[in-house]
Amino acid sequence: MIMKDKYELVIGLEVHAQLQTVSKAYFSEENTYGSMPNTNISVLTLAHPGTLPKANKTSFDYAIKMGLALGSQITEETIFARKNYFYPDLPKGYQITQDKTPICIGGNVIINLKDNQITPENPEGKTINKEHSIRLTRIHLEEDAGKSLHIDGEEESFIDLNRAGVPLIEFVSEPDIRSADEAHAYLTEIRKLVRYLDVCDGNMEEGSLRCDVNISVRLIGATEYGTRAEIKNLNSFSNVKRAIEYEFERQTALVEQNITFGQETRMFDATTGTTTSLRMKEAMNDYRYFPEPDLTPVVVDKTWIERIKNLMPALPRALFLKFTKEYNLSDYDAEVITAEKETAMYFEEMCKITKNYKAACNWLTGNIKGYLNERTLALNQFPISAKNMAEMVNLIDAGKINHNIAAKQIYPKMLENPTKSAEMIATEDNLLLSTNIADNEAFNLEVEGFIGEIMANFPAKVAEYKAGKTGLLGMFVGEVMKKTKGKANPKTVNELVVKMLAL
Repeated sequence: MIMKDKYELVIGLEVHAQLQTVSKAYFSEENTYGSMPNTNISVLTLAHPGTLPKANKTSFDYAIKMGLALGSQITEETIFARKNYFYPDLPKGYQITQDKTPICIGGNVIINLKDNQITPENPEGKTINKEHSIRLTRIHLEEDAGKSLHIDGEEESFIDLNRAGVPLIEFVSEPDIRSADEAHAYLTEIRKLVRYLDVCDGNMEEGSLRCDVNISVRLIGATEYGTRAEIKNLNSFSNVKRAIEYEFERQTALVEQNITFGQETRMFDATTGTTTSLRMKEAMNDYRYFPEPDLTPVVVDKTWIERIKNLMPALPRALFLKFTKEYNLSDYDAEVITAEKETAMYFEEMCKITKNYKAACNWLTGNIKGYLNERTLALNQFPISAKNMAEMVNLIDAGKINHNIAAKQIYPKMLENPTKSAEMIATEDNLLLSTNIADNEAFNLEVEGFIGEIMANFPAKVAEYKAGKTGLLGMFVGEVMKKTKGKANPKTVNELVVKMLAL
C-alpha cells in the first residue's frame, strides 16, 4: 500500500490565454474563432519567403493590463525571440515568443480556499475562506500554432491553420501549488481576471484558455524538487484535477518502488483518466532561442503604462472586499456575485439605486439567475434593467408593495414588458398598498374581519393554537393573505392574528 501521506505534490502551471484582438499577433489576418478551416490565413501565416511580421500593439495593451492586475513589473524594453521546433501545424518551423525579456515579470495570483481546520484562530472548525498567494514567474507574449484534426474513420490527419499566429499570453507560475484544489482555484482566478479585463473569453472547451501542468512529488519536509512530468494541453478544469490526481498516484508509486524515471512530456486521456508518455522533455537549449531579426524591440514607457492604468476596471478581489465590507454581504454571496463580471456590474448598477444590498443580491442570485439558467441565457440577455429591478426593491422597502406581490405579480409582468417600471405595473393593476394612515386603519379593520371569519371556520385549530401549538400561526396568516389577495403587509397581518388569537 502506498503511503501517500508521506509525500507532497509540487505543481507549477503554464496557462495560455488567446487574446481577443481583431487581428493576429504579427499579421493582419482576422482573429476569429469558428471560421471555416484555413480561411483566416495569408502568405504571412504560411511563412512565404519575403514576408515580414509586425507586432500587434493591442496585444501589448492586454498583456500590460494583466501585469498590472497581478502586480507584475512591466518590462521597459522587450525583444522578441524565435523558439525553434517542428510541428506539422507550425508553418514557419519556429514560434515568435519572448525569451529573455518577457513583458511582465513576477506578480502574484491570490486564491481563496475553504478551510475548516480547528486552530486557535478557528476553535470551532467553521468553514472560512483562507487566502493563499501563488507567485508568478512571468507573463509573456507569443503566437499560437495551428490545429491538427484527427477525424474518426479517416486515415490522414488534417491541418487547420486559422489558429496559427493568434496572439497568446502565457502565465508561468512558480512551483507553489500543492494540491489539485489549489490548481483549480488558481485557474478559476486566472479565468475570472482575463474575463474581467476583456482580454480573453476564458473558454477552455474552445481552446482559448489552455493549461500545461508540471508535476513532481517529494517527501514532506524535503527541500529539493523531484523529477517532473509536464502534462500538455488540458482543456477543462475537471481534467486538470484528474490529471494531477493520477500523476500523484503514478509518481508516488514509482518513488516507493525506487524506480528511476526521467523528465518527460505526457498526454492526458480524458476517457481513461490516465496519462501516457509523449516524449522526453526538451531542454531549453533544444529550442535554439535567438532574437527575432524581423521585429524591432518594443519600448513600454510610463505614459503607455499610465494610459492602461486609467482603462482598468474594478477587479474581482477589490469588488469582493467592497461587497463584504461596505455592503455587508456574506463571503458566499460576494463570491457568487463576483464570479462573473456581468453579474458584479449588474449588482453595482442596482446598488446605485437601492441601499438594500442584501435584497438586491437575493433577487439577482435567486429570481434572475433562475430565469437565465432555465433558458440558458447570459445576463446581458436578461430583459429587465438593473435600474428597474432596484426600483422594485425600493418599492418593497417603502411598504408600497410586499414581496409576495412583487415576486408573483409584478416581476412576471416586468419580464413581459421590460420598459415598464414596477410602480407603473403596480399602479395599472391596483396593486399598490395604501400608505395613508386612515386608509390603513380601515384596511386593518377589514383584515380583522377576515381573521374573525377564519377563526370561526377553524375552531379546532384555534383551540390547538391556544393550547400551545404556536406553529399554526403561519396557517392563519396564509389564509388571511389569500383573503386579501396578497395586498396586506404580512408583518401587519402577523401582528393582528397574534392579537386576535390572544383574545
